[in-house]
Amino acid sequence: MRWRCPVVLILVAALTVSAPAARAATPVLEATLDNGLRVLILEDRRNPLVSVQVWYRVGSRDERPGATGLAHFLEHMMFKGTPAHPKGTFSRAVEGNGGHDNAFTTPDTTSYFVNIAADKVDEVLQLEADRMRNLLLDPAEIDAERQVVMEERRMRTEDSPDGLLAEEVMATAFGAHPYRWPVIGWMEDIGRIEATELRAFYDLYYRPNNAVLVVVGDVRPPELLARIRTLFGPIARGPKTPAVTAVEPPQRAERRVTLRSAVARLPALTLTWLVPNFSSPDAAALEVLEGVLSTGRASRLHRRLIVETGLALDTEADYSYGSVDPNLFWLSARPAAGVGLEALERALLDELERLKREPIDAEELARAQQQIEASFVWGQDSIYSRAATLARFERMGSWRRADEYVASIRAVTAADVQRVARTYFPVDRKTVGVLLPEAPAGGPGSPEKARKEP
Repeated sequence: MRWRCPVVLILVAALTVSAPAARAATPVLEATLDNGLRVLILEDRRNPLVSVQVWYRVGSRDERPGATGLAHFLEHMMFKGTPAHPKGTFSRAVEGNGGHDNAFTTPDTTSYFVNIAADKVDEVLQLEADRMRNLLLDPAEIDAERQVVMEERRMRTEDSPDGLLAEEVMATAFGAHPYRWPVIGWMEDIGRIEATELRAFYDLYYRPNNAVLVVVGDVRPPELLARIRTLFGPIARGPKTPAVTAVEPPQRAERRVTLRSAVARLPALTLTWLVPNFSSPDAAALEVLEGVLSTGRASRLHRRLIVETGLALDTEADYSYGSVDPNLFWLSARPAAGVGLEALERALLDELERLKREPIDAEELARAQQQIEASFVWGQDSIYSRAATLARFERMGSWRRADEYVASIRAVTAADVQRVARTYFPVDRKTVGVLLPEAPAGGPGSPEKARKEP
């Protein structure tokens, strides 16, 4: 979960006080239908718009070896029609009414959203209820979409140095947990996914008891809830989905992977450690640690590695706060011209060691906390973002966690930041990813031969 935004705020406190006040004035209407569908409705009459979002509790972590990419492939197929609404009907109905629809898949979730004029909300809900259970999944359409998904993988992974490195690092850092395979799936699996597999996956996970429906905008919640009961209530509850019981064992030694790529123009370096997720008491301190390291031009990595020493062209830290299971904390950088990756790695580790030895000062702590808080508050400015925030926190157990998030960030102390740095970043238990540019097989100027084919 990323709350960062490139905005410098002065009146953070005033903005944060106003957010709970707005929530109190327009409380979330929540309900669980008899079939298990979780419904959250928030009235927001600032504009005559509405965001309708359906989040299914399924992602790549629910797949198995040899059948990766099912969740993402099914996301594509959700736009291919039902008997009542043939292929193209959904998007044409949305776009024809000036709306916007899209979807995304993560390791933990598959989400569908429509942003549209508020008076079209009923039409959108009808379409969503229909495709929740009545998807065609025509084999011919699956074969046609297979080429689209394979090309997407080429574009985002094979032809993307960052994508290649991230995929290799995840596959190296995780040995037991399904986070080790890519959300889009391995190319070999995409090439062999069959209609029967997709149908079985759809029938298991695309059920009301495995979904959250969120509506935010210019609506009357009680009346809308009654309509939702009419449209979604008749859909049968599905079987209980299988629990993901895989637990990544503690890493006992450093792991390294070196990737040579013809599509890379610059070398890159990534260091990762396995850390706890939002359910840990240390989650807020890890969020603040990320901010201290890489949020803004005053952050540790930017100031020390880019401005003062000139070792790096760019730097980044990333923490997956909202991940369903423990995930990775990332440090990434690209070296400046003439700088070796060994020197860059030492510099990244030196910054972590400084955090372990020396507590951050009050100003640095306050700046990181305010940046996280400001980004979170500003992130609620649109109806789409407010709906997505409710859905994300509901995925973490309850949408009410959103009201606790800022308070948890404010409560972090310098000692907390130092403690989590010491606890979760042992130098001998990291995973290191190295990306090195390599000339294409056909020599310079032969991009066709540089591309990896499935």
